[in-house]
Amino acid sequence: MQNAVALPTPKDQLLFTPGPLTTSLAVKQAMLHDAGSWHWEFNGKVKAIREKLLSIAGISRAQGWEAVLLQGSGTFGVEAVFLTGVPPEGKVAVLSNGAYGERAVLMLQHARIAHAVLRTPEDVPNDPAALDQLLASDPAITHVLAVHCETTTGILNPIQEIGAVTRRHGRTYIVDAMSSFGAYPIDFEACGIDYLISSANKCVEGVPGFSFVLCRRAVLLATEGWARSLSMNLLDQLKGFEKNGQFRYTPPTHAILAFEQALAELDIEGGPAGRANRYRENHRTLVEAMARIGLSPYLNPAVQSHIITSFPYPNHPAYNWTDFYSRVAGKGFLLYPGKISKADTFRIGNIGRLFPADMRAVVYAIREALVEMGVPVPPAQ
Repeated sequence: MQNAVALPTPKDQLLFTPGPLTTSLAVKQAMLHDAGSWHWEFNGKVKAIREKLLSIAGISRAQGWEAVLLQGSGTFGVEAVFLTGVPPEGKVAVLSNGAYGERAVLMLQHARIAHAVLRTPEDVPNDPAALDQLLASDPAITHVLAVHCETTTGILNPIQEIGAVTRRHGRTYIVDAMSSFGAYPIDFEACGIDYLISSANKCVEGVPGFSFVLCRRAVLLATEGWARSLSMNLLDQLKGFEKNGQFRYTPPTHAILAFEQALAELDIEGGPAGRANRYRENHRTLVEAMARIGLSPYLNPAVQSHIITSFPYPNHPAYNWTDFYSRVAGKGFLLYPGKISKADTFRIGNIGRLFPADMRAVVYAIREALVEMGVPVPPAQ
C-alpha cells in the first residue's frame, strides 16, 4: 500500500510565529524570477535596499552609517558582529532574559571571546542599573549587547536606557533588533547604538535568506584585522559592496527580490509606524479574544511587546501541547512552541501578513481544539 499523499489546499497555513512568517502573495510572486548575482540590475537592487534600510532607520550614509547585508539568518548577523567587531582582547557584556540572550552567550563561548552575563528573569526587563555597576567595576568590557524584543516571551527591553549607560562608560553598543526593527521606533542616536542587527523575514515581512547590520561606519572601519571568520567578516563584506556592488559570495538572490517587494509594501502601509499600528491591533484583538476562552498572557502588559505573546498552558489534565498543536495546525493555523524555562507556554505571533480577523480566526480554532480535547472553556459569547 502506498503512503497517503496530502491533497493541496487552496492557501498556505497562516504562520502565527515571529519569523519566518506569513508573507503577501506579491512577495511570494517576486521570487518567481531568476537574477544574475553579478548583473548590474541585481546589484542596483542591492544598493537600493541598503539605502532604504538606512532610511527606515532614520539614518544615512551622509551621517556616517552603513547597511551591510549578510547571507544567513539573524543569528548569522549577530555572530558576524561578534566575530568582526570585538577586538582580540575584547570582552562583551550580554544582558539576557531569554533564549536569544543565551544564544549570544553561546556564540561568544564558541568564538572564545571573553564575556560577562547579566541575567534577569524571563518576565523581567534587562536592568540598566546592574549594567552601570558592572561596567564601572570591569574596565575590560569593550562591548554591550542587548536584545530589544526577546521573543522567548515577547518582553520588550529598555534599549535606550541601556544605551545611555553604555555610552556614559564609553563602550560599544550592539542591539539585537531581530523582532522589532520595522515595527518599533528606534532612535539610533538617542539609544547610542553602534551596531543593530535584524533579518529579512521579520517585521519587514520578507522571506528568510539574509540578515542585515546597520552600523556606524567609523566603528566598523576600526575593526580592520580583527575578524575571526572569512565568510562572516562584515568589514570585508562592506568593502565588497563598495568595490563592485556585489556580495563577496553567492547572494540569496530570490530572497533579495522578495525583500524589494516587501519594502515597497512597508511604504504602502505607512512605514514602521503604520505597520506598528496593525501589529498593535492584532495584539489587542488576540488578547481580548483569548480572554474570552479563559487564557491570559504570561507577561505583565507593562512589559509586553506587540510582536509575540506567550500564553501558559491550560491547567487541565486533558491538555497536551503536541495534540493541541496538531489540532490547531489541521485547522490551518501554525502556532509557536514556548521557550520559557520556568513555565509551560505556547506563543502566538502578531506579525507578518496577518490582520485582526486572522487573530479572531486563530482563537476560534484554539477554542475548537480545546473542546475536542476535553479541556473546558467558557461558553461562546
